[in-house]
Amino acid sequence: MPSSAERALLPDSAGMDRVFHALSDRTRRGILERLSRGPALVSELAAPVQLTRMAVSKHVRVLEEARLICREIVGREHRCSLAAEPLQEVDAWLGPYREFWAGTLGALARFVEEEAGGA
Repeated sequence: MPSSAERALLPDSAGMDRVFHALSDRTRRGILERLSRGPALVSELAAPVQLTRMAVSKHVRVLEEARLICREIVGREHRCSLAAEPLQEVDAWLGPYREFWAGTLGALARFVEEEAGGA
């Protein structure tokens, strides 16, 4: 697992910060979930969460700044689509942690099984 000093030296740590900030909000995660099924207009993204188009536009702007979505403007319509690359970068960054927790939980499971077998 990388040390905190090594993590601080990641090539695009500011970009990762923007991604995690964008993902920290439930509404923005909901927008990403919706866009995982295909592109949508901002008005379509606003409908299920009962927010104004202006409020949704602010969330869309944060997602754009994190490069999590792309917005295409045609006339008055703003069509958004998911951009997966930043999520792939997060997944790659989480890889060592995933390995650590899998090993730790595996060791815990073995310990519990041994204790239960000896009781």
